[in-house]
Amino acid sequence: MSNYLETLAIIAFLSFAIGLYWRFKFRSKYLAMELEETRLLNEELKKMQEPEQSSPNEMEKLSENPCPQELTLTGTTNESVTLQISHLLYIEAVGNYVKVCHLDNGQVRTDLLRATMKQMEETLKDYPMIVRCHRAFLVNLGQVERIVSHSGSTQLLIKYCHESLPVSRSNMSQVKATIQRGQSDARIDYAEL
Repeated sequence: MSNYLETLAIIAFLSFAIGLYWRFKFRSKYLAMELEETRLLNEELKKMQEPEQSSPNEMEKLSENPCPQELTLTGTTNESVTLQISHLLYIEAVGNYVKVCHLDNGQVRTDLLRATMKQMEETLKDYPMIVRCHRAFLVNLGQVERIVSHSGSTQLLIKYCHESLPVSRSNMSQVKATIQRGQSDARIDYAEL
């Protein structure tokens, strides 16, 4: 009986050691792929944010855009925030309120509104550059300085305030898709900033 237990312990130890070896071997490959993907996303983000020379047909399409560039966000009480959509940095859920972080005359300003993230998402649904990156954050991808990835966690570094917003795994695909299609159908003029 003792030989059987010794053999079982040796097999368990060897299985554990081999599993650990393969995990670390594939983990380094996974991290290298993740870094490369982040680098490519950052390049696409930069291209998307660069002011481009538009053809007359593209200018016509942009002028037909039904989304106003100035927006008033309201809460359930009488407070409201009026801002240029290109000046919105991010919106964060804070208890029963949302914190709206935006640029006002070149300065970063935050306002609290009594509202839910669902209400803010509904209000901003016509603006494809504003996406949910986490259950507590909506972000304007036009105001993301760069994407940072550290061993499985991804964060968005925001311009002007240098905040790092987390990106949840469930929302990462939406962020990637918006960045990848951003050059063609989600233009906002950020040159005025």
